[in-house]
Amino acid sequence: MSLRSRRTRRTRAGLVGIAAGGIAVAIAVVPSLAGSGSSEPVAVAAQQNAGYGPEAAAGSSLVTRTSALSTMSTATLSPDTMINRARTWLTANNGGPVPYSMQRNWKDGYRQDCSGYVSMTLGLGKPGLNTVGLADSRNGVTKRLSSVSQLRKGDLLIDYSTTDGDFRHVVIFEKWANASHSAYWAYEQRGTYGTTHRQLKYGIGRDNYDPFRPVKLGGGGGGGQVPAPAPSVAWPVLKSGSQGADVRSAQRLLTASGYTLEADGAFGPKTRSAVIAFQRSRSLVADGVIGPKTWSKLIRTVRSGSSGQAVKAAQTQLNVYGYGLALDGSFGPRTKAAAVAFQKKRGLQVDGVIGPETWRALLGTC
Repeated sequence: MSLRSRRTRRTRAGLVGIAAGGIAVAIAVVPSLAGSGSSEPVAVAAQQNAGYGPEAAAGSSLVTRTSALSTMSTATLSPDTMINRARTWLTANNGGPVPYSMQRNWKDGYRQDCSGYVSMTLGLGKPGLNTVGLADSRNGVTKRLSSVSQLRKGDLLIDYSTTDGDFRHVVIFEKWANASHSAYWAYEQRGTYGTTHRQLKYGIGRDNYDPFRPVKLGGGGGGGQVPAPAPSVAWPVLKSGSQGADVRSAQRLLTASGYTLEADGAFGPKTRSAVIAFQRSRSLVADGVIGPKTWSKLIRTVRSGSSGQAVKAAQTQLNVYGYGLALDGSFGPRTKAAAVAFQKKRGLQVDGVIGPETWRALLGTC
């Protein structure tokens, strides 16, 4: 696909060209994203997302020369490996996210903007390509997909146009946020916030984002399905500020353990207090963060005939993968059929019982 002007496809960005050491200060209107207290993407103020767009030129010392590009290793890159790399920048800065910068490189040698971040997850040459370089098929890094319906874990959504003066950006697709595929979970490096993991809908509507797949990304599972996880798939880490289906499921599992919570998908003070109380009751480190050890105590094995909040949590997670179950808290034939189908796709033991390994696959980064 040629680099072309797509002015009619996107809300226009306003660029204020204020010279500040040769760097333009930009204010833009960008596609909507997940808002606080909601699992659905909502619009946010433009100034909250300023800071990415006009990027270093291909010939800059800040960008890897394509002639010296060290593409991904000869072995196929696992989607899980890529996502695990993406996750490292969430806490690499003394427990916090790597700050955003178009002019600086992080300790690992990669540029601290969106395309530098993606270059790091792909293991490209340092300091990393820019978005145009990532999207250019001549570099052998990605291939364009025909539709967002083909997205799977590790794919990219890139706004790479250079002809319309618009902002440029790239994000890493992780998984669909709902059965309707109107939003998805993604990793991105953005102005003000640095590295974030949140719900987005770039590329879903009429905007400049197109879907791409790293050429050496393995794992199968096209058509919008996420690929089978590696056996080492990690539990998610939830903490204050986390949002989405995983939080909602955690809240339902906490309710199943006797804590009164609304399953609103927002990890706020009440959820944190319940997590701390639960951790203390199980002799865990009471830090209010739901990590692997807390998950292992929080989950409950559910099967045909089970009922209650733990079943609702399982149904919530199955629906993330498109099974369309009623959240009735009753583990009946439809829930078992969905569990069996999920287990077959993930290479798990196919018994229709949602135990620890199935929970980990449902709740993990896949």
